[in-house]
Amino acid sequence: MVFQDVPVTRPRLRMLEVAEGDHDTMPHGVTGEASVESIPFQVLSWKPRALYFPKFATPEQCESIIKMVESKLKPSTLALRKGETAESTKDTRTSSGSFVSGSEDETGTLDFIEKKIAKATMIPQSHGEAFNILRYEIGQKYDSHYDAFNPDEYGQQSSQRTASFLLYLSNVEEGGETMFPFENGSAVIPGFDYKQCVGLKVKPRQGDGLLFYSLFPNGTIDPTSLHGSCPVIKGVKWVATKWIRDQIWTRDE
Repeated sequence: MVFQDVPVTRPRLRMLEVAEGDHDTMPHGVTGEASVESIPFQVLSWKPRALYFPKFATPEQCESIIKMVESKLKPSTLALRKGETAESTKDTRTSSGSFVSGSEDETGTLDFIEKKIAKATMIPQSHGEAFNILRYEIGQKYDSHYDAFNPDEYGQQSSQRTASFLLYLSNVEEGGETMFPFENGSAVIPGFDYKQCVGLKVKPRQGDGLLFYSLFPNGTIDPTSLHGSCPVIKGVKWVATKWIRDQIWTRDE
């Protein structure tokens, strides 16, 4: 299989839209809602399943989230596979970040975003981990990796990451794309250089969201969900990452 460095994706808007007044609202259950909504999105890829959400958050919401964590950032860490150490993986992920949940945000911004992500994914808010707010400065990146945990490498897990939602909090002048090197491929290629910045690339734009699924509907890991963050060449990249589990998430896990 030959990899090509395809152009950066600049998505065009497509939506499943229900205009106000076109349909009568349906009687809803106790946990339902009384109104009809539309959240604009575009399917970027089926392998992996990746969807793009333009203007998912407002600039004001994005700036509020950055202000909330910028004094609390620490070097990003990794979940280590068998045989790995912090020293052997120190160059894999070079961003800084901080974890914060909606319940910790007195402004209500993160709770609002969490609820909107739950509607977009149709996975309850209770299944989401705390936001991992990340900053990538010039030269910083995250080599290709999986968000799901292969039990052969990480041991048995009490729950699995089924999807990831990335909310871009800033524009990036150059670099910093989210990339999927195995897009439309069928399997991981032996000997692949995980530091490469190739494949389907999504350019960060403030307020836009990117959703992709790490698992197939049958619960097995999708090999094409391999992804990474290209090095920032000019500017600063801020992103809020929400990992979504297949079961209710608790802080004890």
